[in-house]
Amino acid sequence: MKDFWKMMRQYASPYKKYLSAAVVLNILSAVFNIFSFILLVPILNTLFKVDDKVYQFIPWGTGEGFKETLVNNFYYYVSSMAAQYGAMNALLILALVMVAFTALKTACYFGSNAVMIPISTGIVKDIRCRIYNKILLLPIGYFSEERKGDIIARISGDVQEVENSITASIAMLIKDPILIVLYFGFLTWMSPEMMLFTIVFAPTFVWVMGLIGKQLKRNSLEAQSLWSDTMSQVEETLGGLRIVKAFNAEGKMRSRFEAITDRMRSKVARVSTRQTLAHPVSEFLGTIMIMVVLCVGGAMILRGESFFGGKFMDASQFISFMVILYSVIEPIKELSRTSYSIRKGMASMERINKILEADNPIQDPAHPLPLTAFEHSIRLEDVSFSYDGNRRILSHIDLEIPRGKMIAIVGESGAGKSTLVDLIPRFWDVTEGRITLDGKDIREVTVRDLRALMGNVNQDPILFNDTIFNNIAFGVEGATEEEVIAAAKIANAHEFIIQKEEGYQTNIGDRGSKLSGGQRQRLSIARAILKNPPILILDEATASLDTESERLVQDALDRLMSSRTTIAIAHRLSTIKNADLIVVMHEGRIVEKGTHEQLLALGGYYRKLNDMQSL
Repeated sequence: MKDFWKMMRQYASPYKKYLSAAVVLNILSAVFNIFSFILLVPILNTLFKVDDKVYQFIPWGTGEGFKETLVNNFYYYVSSMAAQYGAMNALLILALVMVAFTALKTACYFGSNAVMIPISTGIVKDIRCRIYNKILLLPIGYFSEERKGDIIARISGDVQEVENSITASIAMLIKDPILIVLYFGFLTWMSPEMMLFTIVFAPTFVWVMGLIGKQLKRNSLEAQSLWSDTMSQVEETLGGLRIVKAFNAEGKMRSRFEAITDRMRSKVARVSTRQTLAHPVSEFLGTIMIMVVLCVGGAMILRGESFFGGKFMDASQFISFMVILYSVIEPIKELSRTSYSIRKGMASMERINKILEADNPIQDPAHPLPLTAFEHSIRLEDVSFSYDGNRRILSHIDLEIPRGKMIAIVGESGAGKSTLVDLIPRFWDVTEGRITLDGKDIREVTVRDLRALMGNVNQDPILFNDTIFNNIAFGVEGATEEEVIAAAKIANAHEFIIQKEEGYQTNIGDRGSKLSGGQRQRLSIARAILKNPPILILDEATASLDTESERLVQDALDRLMSSRTTIAIAHRLSTIKNADLIVVMHEGRIVEKGTHEQLLALGGYYRKLNDMQSL
């Protein structure tokens, strides 16, 4: 419960006024309910002649105890009303009063639940937004270690579990303790000795319910983990459906999915069984408590006095006591179910917190240096990098990238080309050395200012399930239609766009699935053109294209690269022959630098790469 209250302090603070209203309305609901119970006593005593005693009015504050004076005068007014208007009319008046109290009670109960709706829905919305915002802030390295399906499961299934198990319990956590405290308080006022027998069972009650729920959180955590496995399987299947069908692997994938879902079903069944046990056990224990109190109270009524000496309640008072005591069993049962739900929900909250509390090593400095333009050069000074702190991916890289020049990076797969390029916009931070932009260490400027100077075109163009217009305008606030069209024309994309039925308002599907590879790449280039960054990063932008698409894309790239600094990872050497500097990498090191002709003349790594592509 400690973790639960910590979560409530964190997420419920913006909704304090709703919580306060819920507390007040629940107190009123409980008080009106108690008044309804009190009316049972005069009905039994006076109207149905259970008690033949004649009551006389006792002046307030005349020496009698407040409780005795209050009870006596209450009976006096009811008996006087029966004598004046007749028993039947008095019964009707009391019935109307009870209806009025019940109406007030139910109205307050409805109001207390209504004001809880903004709290529960607001908390769930806040949690989802915090997860999404955290995802946007976390570095790329975090997602290389986590499965996308698991992250989707946490923002969907786990948040849904929090909504079902925790936020739905907030109302009960406010209402039930109030009912229990007020009911027990009133019962203690009615008969302290009877309450003494009642509270003997409370520790046993709590201990048994805690024993049942002991393993609930751990089992729920395992169930949610299996839910993540299920979502990961679905995500992998959708992403690789073409290969699944091409290799006739539907049966294999079906078996894997059924195995995961079967394990999840078994774990969820165990959790649900334990949770379902809360209601019958609490009802059984509550019935035992009622029967013990009934036997003890009945024995004292038959004796005519309390076991402790002195006067005991009469039969009608005892019946009223038992009615209220029985009514307190339901909030106790609800509270026990709530405690189980909280344990189950906190298992999901623990998984959510793994994202929310994940460390982000890419941080802005406390006092960042200003960076608004790129004037001179980017320098990599003795840069080394390791993903895990053990195996180096890059070793002692020294490189200068002057403004307005095109720098091409080549080498075999695994040489560290992409890693080197990812360090410049701070997708990762260097392990050793430093990277400067116009003499400023890029770790001393804000990430936003740094990346505002850069544009990216990747081998696999990343597009969104939106219109062509919005994909081109992505990242540029307030882009006009004229600006988007101009960028598309430079990228050789305008012709195929206007052939679409809806033109620039055509939806391109998930990741641009409605477009060809060349069309997707040209939209990606148009997006970079519209941003108009002084620094352009190309990651094998034409590697996966056919000859015709490559020609169109390369023509668009040539226009994009003119008069700006370009860092290009090249797979096809023919695309970078005119680069100002070609950097050749091998096993995380720069082994050669020079122009195309200079490197060919060296007869080293670059010459081998060129000869292999010429075959």
